[in-house]
Amino acid sequence: MIDECDDVQFRLHGNLGRITLNRAASLNALTLDMVRALDARLALWAQDDSVSAILIDGSGRAFCAGGDVRALAEASPGDPVTADFYRFEYTLNHRIFTYSKPYISFLDGVVMGGGAGISVHGSHRVATEATLFAMPETAIGFFPDVGGSYFLPRLPGRIGLYLGLTGIRLGPADAMYCGLATHCIPRARWDTVVEALAGESSIQGIDRVLAAAAEDPGPCTLADDRAAIDRCFSLDSVAGIVAELRAEDGEWAREALARLSAASPFSLLVTHRLLREKFDSSEGHEAVFAAAMRREYRVSQRLVAGDDFREGVRAMLVDKDRKPQWFLRRIEDVREVDVNACFESLGEDELNLRD
Repeated sequence: MIDECDDVQFRLHGNLGRITLNRAASLNALTLDMVRALDARLALWAQDDSVSAILIDGSGRAFCAGGDVRALAEASPGDPVTADFYRFEYTLNHRIFTYSKPYISFLDGVVMGGGAGISVHGSHRVATEATLFAMPETAIGFFPDVGGSYFLPRLPGRIGLYLGLTGIRLGPADAMYCGLATHCIPRARWDTVVEALAGESSIQGIDRVLAAAAEDPGPCTLADDRAAIDRCFSLDSVAGIVAELRAEDGEWAREALARLSAASPFSLLVTHRLLREKFDSSEGHEAVFAAAMRREYRVSQRLVAGDDFREGVRAMLVDKDRKPQWFLRRIEDVREVDVNACFESLGEDELNLRD
């Protein structure tokens, strides 16, 4: 079967279709086989009347740390895996966004990149005291994909652009504040919550179970810095944001500036354009999301083939010296024409999503 994969466990638990990512040594980073298995099983359970809701979690100390980008960076030029991985991953993101049943993610531990793509688009996102959320792609010469161009601009104020450009990490309170998480439940209560969910067959029942187990996640730092974040990240260019941050007093601004200084300049400008472009929403949310995923696929195929992606993965994930030598060293060296080229049509290779 296409959805057979040792790195993902599927089982029925009462009314729940349960999924556990089972690649703990790699922080449950997604491989192509895992993505294909997830998509196939979700398609099957969508048609199964005995399954009322989906519940997904991860083994070990992470929910999911993203896609297995090391394998993609090490692929030979022309290897179809770089096209296939993103095509299947974005198709999976789209399935979750349009899923007809409640989709509950237990965000215990690390949630980064591709981990956001298999959680944020679902109906319920449960943080714990250990949740650590980030979209750190600019640090490896990539961009916040998996629907990031849809959900990040919809966060309050300029928080989405702040997260997407800097890759800053959020704890549970901050994830709740900006809407990335819908509930915060201590991990010690989770087994009891799962048993209760397994007996529910309606969205109202699921809401009641999660609300009853939820607790206040504690103080939120984003709220304290919100006005300054909105001001600094409202600028029309990355250069303008950097200049504003240099004039800003505060630890959050110093950390943001350090992260921007370490990131790929080309990725920063691509991300800035990606997260500031608007789609016509007159056709509805599903059409807007599909258009966002098609655009992200275009950008993914340009950046994954670039020097910065391979260098970023080397520096951050392979050699781990954290000293990437970017192809362009300064944001002033990035040409607008080259950024624009990332968004051009792929012709016959465009991403085709099902209706």
